[in-house]
Amino acid sequence: MKMSAEQFDRMAGNFPGMGRDAASVRQRVEALERLMEGMVTLPGTRQRMGLDAILGLIPIVGDLASAAIGAWIVWEARNLGMSKFQIARMATNVGVDTAIGAIPLVGDAFDFFFRSNSRNLRIIRRHLDRHHPATVVIDQPR
Repeated sequence: MKMSAEQFDRMAGNFPGMGRDAASVRQRVEALERLMEGMVTLPGTRQRMGLDAILGLIPIVGDLASAAIGAWIVWEARNLGMSKFQIARMATNVGVDTAIGAIPLVGDAFDFFFRSNSRNLRIIRRHLDRHHPATVVIDQPR
């Protein structure tokens, strides 16, 4: 059964963060960035690690899964109407993370320090703060 955009919006309104509006997109992207880049704090340090670094330990499949999630964030940004330059910067971040992350050992360390999803979230936040000021939230310390 095919669903119209209005039906989807009505159904998604029942679930917080599932709509196509800018505030919902912001919620989804921030939650995914937290999962991918800062899920846990390493004991004895203030350094956070997420699913991206863990998936990078799995050869080929893990890097492709991380790239797919990063591409989804870029797709969400495109749906927000961000400029082609911003989309290209975000795609480059994901591409660099994927290409270097695929190198054994070196890529694992690179995944730990180069946080493409955090970089892309900063680009999205700047866009949302400028073009959708109602979506601004006060950041809580982690």
